[in-house]
Amino acid sequence: MSSRSVQYTSSPLLASKTPIWRSQFIVAVIAAGFLGLVARAAYVQVIGNAFFKRQGDVRFVRTLDLPANRGRILDRHGNILASSVPVRGITANPEEIDRDPAKLKALAKLLGMSQAEIDKKLQDKDKTYVMLKRQVEESVAKEVAALKIKGVSDSPEYKRIYPEGESVAHVVGFANLENVGQEGVELTFNKDLGGKAGSRRVIKDRLGRVVEDIGEMVPPVDGRDLQLSIDSKVQYFAYEKIKESVINNKAAAGSVVVLDIKTGEVLALVNYPSYSPGKRGNLSGAQLRNRALTDTFEPGSTMKPLVVGLALEKGIVKPETLIQTAPGKLQMGTATITDAHPHGVLSVNEIIQKSSNVGTVKIAMQMQPHDMWEVFTQVGLGQKPQVPFPGAVAGKVRPYKTWRPIEQATMSYGYGLSTSLFQLAQAYTVFAHDGEMVPMSLVKTNQSQVNGARVFSSHNAAAIRNMLHLVTIQGGTAPKAQTMGYSVGGKTGTAHKVEGKGYASKKYRGFFVGIAPIDNPRIVVAVMVDEPTGGAYFGGDVAAPVFSQTVQQTLRMMGVQPDMAVKPQVVTKFEKESF
Repeated sequence: MSSRSVQYTSSPLLASKTPIWRSQFIVAVIAAGFLGLVARAAYVQVIGNAFFKRQGDVRFVRTLDLPANRGRILDRHGNILASSVPVRGITANPEEIDRDPAKLKALAKLLGMSQAEIDKKLQDKDKTYVMLKRQVEESVAKEVAALKIKGVSDSPEYKRIYPEGESVAHVVGFANLENVGQEGVELTFNKDLGGKAGSRRVIKDRLGRVVEDIGEMVPPVDGRDLQLSIDSKVQYFAYEKIKESVINNKAAAGSVVVLDIKTGEVLALVNYPSYSPGKRGNLSGAQLRNRALTDTFEPGSTMKPLVVGLALEKGIVKPETLIQTAPGKLQMGTATITDAHPHGVLSVNEIIQKSSNVGTVKIAMQMQPHDMWEVFTQVGLGQKPQVPFPGAVAGKVRPYKTWRPIEQATMSYGYGLSTSLFQLAQAYTVFAHDGEMVPMSLVKTNQSQVNGARVFSSHNAAAIRNMLHLVTIQGGTAPKAQTMGYSVGGKTGTAHKVEGKGYASKKYRGFFVGIAPIDNPRIVVAVMVDEPTGGAYFGGDVAAPVFSQTVQQTLRMMGVQPDMAVKPQVVTKFEKESF
């Protein structure tokens, strides 16, 4: 049986009219297309791999910063003055965000923002990243996440908090949203406190969610803690007292400095007005100024003990030496130097006690300008304090070769030179530390005793301390400086404020610098009240009471035993200060 092939194309409808070459051409085109795809794949994967990998990284690979925890700032007892707490930053992708009005309204409410603020941040749809709100509390961030808004995410951050608030603001300063120090200790020690941020390489999807980590994570290095010499309790008490004095005397401002002369540590550095470091929305320059270190003024009569101390060293006078101050006036060329009222013959002790300008000038003019300039320099005047603080000023003491006689005279009672309150307080450590100038530290030192540079002999330093004690008893210019249970000594100062090219007739600064206990000194306290307008303006009236209260509280906190009977002091009479 033979078979025969079936002719499927016998029908004219099934007959192919396409030439064989055309079908071959189509096959060739398809084959070329596949070859092109293979070539393209080879180019992408081999030749152009770096470019396309880079483009992929741009779109999906992100480097996330891992913020370092900023170091804490502590007081001398370990109490926290500044620390960082974990918070979240809320971010959004305008390209992908779910613009459901109800969800965005809920988001705005949680973030404490208006709907208009949210819309403004999201209006640029070409952006892939915008920060909606910095430093959001963790609890709020969880509520935001619970809304499940596509395109909204969060990132870890730290927020700086300041538990002690206004009382330590000028010392501690503050850090910005990026945790970079801007003022005070936060700025000075920013490198140590700030640490070093880490990093994390991740792949994110189009919604901004982390898919996986790539590469090795670099962990952050937290900042180091910093322990200051400041005693937060002394700081707070001094702040409250100077605030009270400024308000009661209707003054513009006030400052207090408390120094531990045995260890060379700063126990308090206070200014009013102040500010809250955590709320800096409407700050003025006056609030930010650390006046104790950045403001200078003519120190007035507080300079007299330095001049008398030099005269004792030179053997020009003794504490009992008598000097005629009548009739309470002294003519030098065209200038007249006056006392508040005439005293007649005064001993050197009484010249300090009653703050006689005439007596001080008569002593000063027996000395060479170079010797006075050298003592001023030795106690730190005209030189920037060595404490590490931004904006600390040097004040001004002009070269002695330029001094005219009248200028030498006025400098002896505190006019014609300028100093900060901190410099003035440090200068008085010469008397408190048996004639040695004590170097001061703003950081806790753990030293029981510090040595200073010799300026006066211990004998003459003790003689000056006795004079300073006379200032605070009946007949002195500052009986209001007396302290319950503790012997004290100090010197008042009252000076006209400079205004324009001269002195303002009714604008003053009142200050008091003192030592306690006077026989075995432990602290130096300096107080300044700027421009009191409540009727009293003498340092003995506006500054001495703050000194008294601060001394009592500070020594009690330090565990210093009272060295005199605790009894109220009734002041019936005190001397008006010459200035």
